[in-house]
Amino acid sequence: MSQYYDVNTTKNSVPEHDVIMRGRKLLDITGVKQVESFDNEEFLLETVMGFLAIKGQNLQMKNLDVEKGIVSIKGKIFDLVYLDEHHGEKAKGFFSKLFR
Repeated sequence: MSQYYDVNTTKNSVPEHDVIMRGRKLLDITGVKQVESFDNEEFLLETVMGFLAIKGQNLQMKNLDVEKGIVSIKGKIFDLVYLDEHHGEKAKGFFSKLFR
């Protein structure tokens, strides 16, 4: 019976979202729903806690595990910004730059 309970708890719980930065050179991010876009200067990730924009230099995707929702990025990290309803204007400006 406890196995059944554990499966339901895992299914219904919200995945964790963590951002771990090591020396401004490596980011490990969990709770990623999808990678919206990326290049060597910007990544846009949809996480369980909103959109996360990462800006930097020589950014590269080191690891991507879609099933587990884990992304690892290496390069020089300048900026991490969550784009949500509290930053509507900022998000609008960011998206308009992305899709020019």
